[in-house]
Amino acid sequence: MTHLRTIALAFSVAATLAVAAACNTTTTADAPGDPAAGADGVGGGPAVACDTLASLALPNVTITAAEAVAAGAFAPSMPDGRSLSEGQAQQYGALPAFCRVAATLTPSSDSDIKMEVWMPAEGWNGKLQAVGNGAFTGSLRQDGGRSMASGLERGYATASTDTGHVGGSAEFGYEHPEKLVDFGWRSVHEMTVTAKDVIAKFYGNGPEHSYWFGCSAGGRQAMKEAQRFPEDYDGIIAGAPGNDWMGRAAASLRVAKHLEHHEDARLPEAKVQLLHEAVLAACDAADGVEDRVVGDPERCHFDPGVLRCSGAEGDDCLTAAQVTTAEMMYASPKNPKTGRVVTGVLPGSEPNWTDMGWTRSARATGIDQYRYLIYGDLDWTIDQFDFDTDIVAAEETDNDTVNALDPNLRPFLDRGGKLLAYHGWADAQISPANATQYYNRVVETVGDEALVRDGFRLFMAPGMGHCAGGEGPNAFDALTAMEEWVEQGKAPDQIIASRTRDGVVDRTRPLCPYPQLAVYSGSGSMDDAANFVCQAP
Repeated sequence: MTHLRTIALAFSVAATLAVAAACNTTTTADAPGDPAAGADGVGGGPAVACDTLASLALPNVTITAAEAVAAGAFAPSMPDGRSLSEGQAQQYGALPAFCRVAATLTPSSDSDIKMEVWMPAEGWNGKLQAVGNGAFTGSLRQDGGRSMASGLERGYATASTDTGHVGGSAEFGYEHPEKLVDFGWRSVHEMTVTAKDVIAKFYGNGPEHSYWFGCSAGGRQAMKEAQRFPEDYDGIIAGAPGNDWMGRAAASLRVAKHLEHHEDARLPEAKVQLLHEAVLAACDAADGVEDRVVGDPERCHFDPGVLRCSGAEGDDCLTAAQVTTAEMMYASPKNPKTGRVVTGVLPGSEPNWTDMGWTRSARATGIDQYRYLIYGDLDWTIDQFDFDTDIVAAEETDNDTVNALDPNLRPFLDRGGKLLAYHGWADAQISPANATQYYNRVVETVGDEALVRDGFRLFMAPGMGHCAGGEGPNAFDALTAMEEWVEQGKAPDQIIASRTRDGVVDRTRPLCPYPQLAVYSGSGSMDDAANFVCQAP
């Protein structure tokens, strides 16, 4: 906080006055609705003063703040007296001047949805970018990647919501069904409608194009938007989509319960690494290069039983109990009532496992899901979990509120919407096989693969973990690919991803639209994307 105030004070009085003029001066030519006010949709200046938006009247919306923010002067309130990190201070300090509007949305009598819209004081690119959340997190996503700050940096008007609650637990939904609906889907839609109205009032016209960008829970929100509200966004980016929210909870708790009761079955770090090396030996070279990454885990038919100790336990083998744990991690059991496969994690993801199986976040959100939202029992513990009964109960109780599994994307595709999904093959927090399962179900349901490919492409990233990181190339510009797809009709036939080590990019690789794979051409550096081609398996 202190650091940002210092930055703000460092700006000259002249610069501050210039910002105020940009945000708060209305001329006849810039009056609301006047064609001259940003008529070309790009670089349009404000049509009204920022502070006048405080009186904007919209259904079920209360504007709680409308303020012009000088360049570099934004200072968010920090919980528990914490200070901004160096990265946060740098990102906020570099922001251009903008109009900040905060609002509370009340679409139901029990709703309390907070949202904000940030709009550039000048140089607006004519577009909206809304950003998603993570896990059960109830807070605005203001900084970091895929955030309001990163959107504003690119000239977007940008929006975010806390989904109707505060904090990272699912306790908000206990005996509050309307709040659960807000979290599941309503908050994002209501935020989107409100953001467009605010933008239209500020600039004199609404956004020419609207985009959604989220990963994990934000990827689940992305899928929900495409399924329920096909008119909301022209382009939707869904990273590591947690659309099988109930399945992920059940799959992670299935393993965690077993390991709580069988400590001898846990895999210490050394045994996890042993397992990973065996997977690489079996499947790494299938794409033509040995790069310590499994390029096609779904076709890696690895049997962890090959590591079973033949005699006494040693560092170079797994006990029978540890083999069972590995098999449980890779397994994809079915919902016994519907027959739908609940996907496990895949070979190559082992470095991202924990001693209790899936990631800590997967287990924590899974317990919350059952304790507060499925059974509404504050005393519920993992000891009570039973996969066969609880996966059925979860899906039936949820009834498409949080899960985002509806494969009928035809309304979104028919209106020309574009959905770009991506997922790391080595993700151990949300199963990447869920992403491919959903893609295949969409193709089957829509019944027209060409139509699906025209509007929905899934990019699987070998070696990438949850949303980012990992041994494989995992940094790429999905937003530019989406802009080119929506605005120029240039469908992404590949996306170039890079890996950085010690501050230097040391490997690039194309990500290919599923089910295609990046295959080495046979010559040139295996660290250069130019030497790989996308082809069907």
